[in-house]
Amino acid sequence: MFRNVVSRTLSTALVVTILGTTMPAPASARMIGSDETLTSAQVDADRATVGAWLARQEVRDELLAMGVSPAEVEARVAALGDDEIRELAGKVGTAPAGSGVVGALFAVFVILLVTDILGLTKVFPFTRSVR
Repeated sequence: MFRNVVSRTLSTALVVTILGTTMPAPASARMIGSDETLTSAQVDADRATVGAWLARQEVRDELLAMGVSPAEVEARVAALGDDEIRELAGKVGTAPAGSGVVGALFAVFVILLVTDILGLTKVFPFTRSVR
């Protein structure tokens, strides 16, 4: 008799659990404004901005002083996603002339360092991948 009570209780709990997990979750939707979407023209313009910044001689000299090949940086920047390029281009565009070069180079250095640590690339010999 005790076995039947336990069996019925567990069966009921299992049925309630299965029904509860198969119920559809409420959905929500909203309109996306045109300012929230990235067009391919904006992404191309941001990539051109970052590319022009990387082509500057003082930037290349600073990268070489840090021990990073400019060709590797260009390849890594080409692999960045649209949001990352937009963020990087925004930092390049808002930096004051002359003094922003170090800050932007630091941003590129940090991005390269993080991708090295995550094991996505191998630019710096002093990093160890977490993979």
